[in-house]
Amino acid sequence: MLAIGIPYTAQVQAHGGLSLADDVCKLTIGPYTMHFTGYQPDSTQEKEFCEDIPATGRTVVALDYIEEALRPLPTEVRIIRDTGPGGGQPGPEEQQNLEGITILHVPAKVYPNGSINFEYQFAQPGKFVGLVTVGEKGEYVSRFPFSVGEPKGTSPYLIVGIAALVVAAVVFFLRGRKSSNMGAA
Repeated sequence: MLAIGIPYTAQVQAHGGLSLADDVCKLTIGPYTMHFTGYQPDSTQEKEFCEDIPATGRTVVALDYIEEALRPLPTEVRIIRDTGPGGGQPGPEEQQNLEGITILHVPAKVYPNGSINFEYQFAQPGKFVGLVTVGEKGEYVSRFPFSVGEPKGTSPYLIVGIAALVVAAVVFFLRGRKSSNMGAA
């Protein structure tokens, strides 16, 4: 879930507003950013994550404001079940039934200390969407899909790398056979 050692900013498109920059997970909400940190103290002790949640169970999340301008603005946090192929974008049916698919709701309020902390007990693995809304009228919304307790898929880069190695080995083997056949003639 975490990419470690990336020396440059990399926007993680698959995870909406989350990006990993200089080993710090940032959540983009309109013109603002927050530092996002997740923990599962019962299973991974102090190991942090910032995208997918490695296992079910008690999960602690901290959102820390990076810009001081966020401190006077109300902020709301909501986690909903991902109910469709919208890639983290709540569809019309989700908008109409937002309360019905919400598993955690931290109502909008001002956090003058610049930090929002909450805990949730994920009982089952699955796909979810985090929604962070900022502003007097909810002007800025960050949506980020994530999974809980689901096995990692195989990286497309790994598949391409393995395929390239197989092709190179076949070419090398065939060239070797062709050279040895020419020498025998």
